Amino acid sequence: QVQLVESGGGLVQAGGSLRLSCAASGRTFSLYAMGWFRQTPGKEREFVAKITWRGGSTYYADSVKGRFTISRPNAGNTVYLQMNSLKSEDTAVYYCAAGLQIGNFDYWGQGTQVIIAS
Repeated sequence: QVQLVESGGGLVQAGGSLRLSCAASGRTFSLYAMGWFRQTPGKEREFVAKITWRGGSTYYADSVKGRFTISRPNAGNTVYLQMNSLKSEDTAVYYCAAGLQIGNFDYWGQGTQVIIAS
């Protein structure tokens, strides 16, 4: 079992920055990857970024490349999503996720609201 607790959401003006954090606990040693997803009402949940637990390889959706950075400093249990140059279309509930194997996400955080004001 893995528990994920997100924080850092809020309201930011377009062009601004925000950093989300996800604290993982439990059987984190079993994880393959952690990632961030986002969702707005009426839309499918969208992949944003992921990082492999052991190798630290990162992957990003095209919509956020060059603006967002996912990190796991010092191989700790907290994963961050640094969001820069924020746009109105980045407004969403952001969810932290963790997966036990490639291609899957088995655990999810409660979500944190990010609102970008024009």
